[in-house]
Amino acid sequence: MKTAKYALGLDFGTNSIRALVVDVGNGAEVGTAIFNYPGGDAGILLDAKDANLARQNPADWILGIESAVPAALAEAKAKNKAFDPSDIVGIGVDTTGSTPLPVDRAGKALALYKEFKKNPNAHAWLWKDHTGYAEAAEITALAAAEHPEYLAKCGGTYSSEWFWSKILHCLRTDPKVGAAAYSWVECADYIPGLLTGIADPLRMKRSRCAAGHKAMFNDRWGGLPAKSFLAGLDPGLGELRDRLYQKTYTSDVAAGGLTKEWAKKLGLRPGIAVAVGAFDAHLGGVGSGVETGRFVKIIGTSTCDICVWPTSKKLPDVPGLCGIVDGSVLPGYLGLEAGQSAVGDIFNWFVNSIEPGGPKKGSHAALTRKAAALKPGESGLLALDWHNGNRTVLVDQRLTGLLIGMTLHTKPEEIYRALIEATAFGALTIIRRFEEYGVKIRDVVNCGGIAEKNPLVMQIYADVTGLEMKIARSGQTCALGAAMAGAVAAGRKGGGHETFAEAQAAMGGIRRTSYKPNAANHKVYLELYGLYRELHDAFGTKEWTGGLHNVMKDLLVLKDRQRSRKPC
Repeated sequence: MKTAKYALGLDFGTNSIRALVVDVGNGAEVGTAIFNYPGGDAGILLDAKDANLARQNPADWILGIESAVPAALAEAKAKNKAFDPSDIVGIGVDTTGSTPLPVDRAGKALALYKEFKKNPNAHAWLWKDHTGYAEAAEITALAAAEHPEYLAKCGGTYSSEWFWSKILHCLRTDPKVGAAAYSWVECADYIPGLLTGIADPLRMKRSRCAAGHKAMFNDRWGGLPAKSFLAGLDPGLGELRDRLYQKTYTSDVAAGGLTKEWAKKLGLRPGIAVAVGAFDAHLGGVGSGVETGRFVKIIGTSTCDICVWPTSKKLPDVPGLCGIVDGSVLPGYLGLEAGQSAVGDIFNWFVNSIEPGGPKKGSHAALTRKAAALKPGESGLLALDWHNGNRTVLVDQRLTGLLIGMTLHTKPEEIYRALIEATAFGALTIIRRFEEYGVKIRDVVNCGGIAEKNPLVMQIYADVTGLEMKIARSGQTCALGAAMAGAVAAGRKGGGHETFAEAQAAMGGIRRTSYKPNAANHKVYLELYGLYRELHDAFGTKEWTGGLHNVMKDLLVLKDRQRSRKPC
């Protein structure tokens, strides 16, 4: 009887780490465990005086590995007495990003030293940290003047959520940390380095995904941005370039083998392949079966949208994207990333901070039930989904949310639905940008907790976009994609798979449940979307020259019309 082989996926999220044990032959998820980060507020180090600050303690990542992996293995053993951890052939890692971390010459995080333990600048700068917004604007301006090719591959604007903005802000605001940092390492690089014992920042295999999408790395111009360009921003940034990397790797490549020390801690076999890391959404795309024409939406606190395009076909630069990077998702394909800076966070904000009943009376479930009874346009409300800035297509983290159309009769569930609709309109804006530049979207596959648990959100997304909303089979697609990377890094001879396509075919899948657009609702939503675009362009662009005098009144006309119609 052939012994089953398994891969381990480690998913480092905003609030927790998830470990997932997957059968490489059929995709069965045999063991899983979640470790919630103990530091800060749900794992995020915040500053009440600066709403832009969001950091993470790397010690929490280490605790998470030590806790979640043995727990996932124990669950697998409890479910299947024949399960043996020695049959795990590879480990894959996905993380948030850009989440860079200052390290010393040996690759040890500065935050792990007593001297820096309480200094948030010495911790990991979480993806949602926007303290470097001024630096991002400066990087964009200098690149536009000296190296427009840098911006062409990252949507035309450099973001405060990305690598260089954060480091530049640190150099200027905390010279002590800047001087102590020999190098900076993305979380996606730090974890594989930790597990393989190759923590030296000059020796570790750096992620193509992280470098290409967030650090303007591209082989066409010799890798990272030119030293002279970086020095023009700050001499320290120019000097840092020599202490970073010259080469990057895709996630089908092994970063190294699991060390004896970590193998003993976790109960695994030493030497098994640990794949080069990647960002959660990109491996979530892999786990969701991304391919040409398939648009994958990873929906959580924010969303990340992933598409791929064959490198053999020409593709123009697409303004507003978070990067076009060769091999960042699948080898042999350009990885295209977009997304929205807040989705689930917007719904949580309303329930936890605004809805008068509070989290108990105004729960998501209660509001969803009431919102589902409303027709499109019936509330007379329209919102902009920029509560945490706009990631795509405007790439402007200084934009904020907006709600118009309120009267003295507006109800909480009406606002809740308008917020859902706003995120759907944001999604449609992204899809249209892809298609405008030749990337035809055939179908949409959604994953994440909201996609699984909230049919109303999925139906509204279908009705707004006019596209069928499919759901990934796995409820843990990022961890599944990471496990696929582990299996591919092991290779067929090592008990895994030779390619991602092979791994996807064996380990992935789509659920039977899907959400098809309602033609009548879609027609109404296209009217609302026209008004959304007026607000979008008026508040988000310098080029807009129209007037907004009609928007409120048009909403009222639509509201009266929808309320006068009999329910279907």
